[in-house]
Amino acid sequence: MRIKLILSYNGSAFEGSQVQKHTANTIMGRLYRAFEMLNIQTKLHASGRTDAGVHAFKQVMHCEIPPFWANLDKLKEHLQFRLPESIKIRHLSEASEHFHSRYSAKRRAYRYLLCDEESNPFEGGFVTFTRSKIDIEALTEAIALFEGEHDFALFKKSGGASGSAVRTIFKTRVYRYKNKTVLYFEANGFLRSQIRLMVAFLLKISEKSLSKEQLLEQLNNRKVYNTRPAPPNGLYLSNIIY
Repeated sequence: MRIKLILSYNGSAFEGSQVQKHTANTIMGRLYRAFEMLNIQTKLHASGRTDAGVHAFKQVMHCEIPPFWANLDKLKEHLQFRLPESIKIRHLSEASEHFHSRYSAKRRAYRYLLCDEESNPFEGGFVTFTRSKIDIEALTEAIALFEGEHDFALFKKSGGASGSAVRTIFKTRVYRYKNKTVLYFEANGFLRSQIRLMVAFLLKISEKSLSKEQLLEQLNNRKVYNTRPAPPNGLYLSNIIY
């Protein structure tokens, strides 16, 4: 039986979502351990990977399970009991044999949280505190330049998957929520560290150290102005749209 899992997690405690050779302390690593404790040998497939320190409201995975675990409510309960509090199974259900958490996805949505108030130790792992006042108008104008189909070769971290760097960003948005500034990105897919690199450029525009014209130059692969990504702690995988 193929099942679909919808997860939320606090990425602060983990070294990313994917399985890694040097550590078992990843989202998938902890999930595999929970499955194995229930005598379930399976292979997990995720809608996409998140880096160390990145959080998720709605990560989607799928896998196959043996028929003796047909009671999915009980399976969810047993898995959750064996997972740390920083990983929450929001939903577990049977999926079509044609469903694939990654390849069936049409769009992926991320949010990045910023705050220009004085930093505090309670939110440091969940929001990026800026060095200067956030210019909402400048961010709104600049973030819209990412919309459409572009070759994001200069907005990805080296060492990612090979192949085309062309992606389509369908929607962007900048808005205030309480004392936070939220940057929203919705696309058919993202490259490794692409969002963090885009956010870093936007922050430099906000603080007037780079311009929209320079953003367009880098977006059009003419010249590199920034290669340092924004911190991972402000980034959230918000939704997977099928």
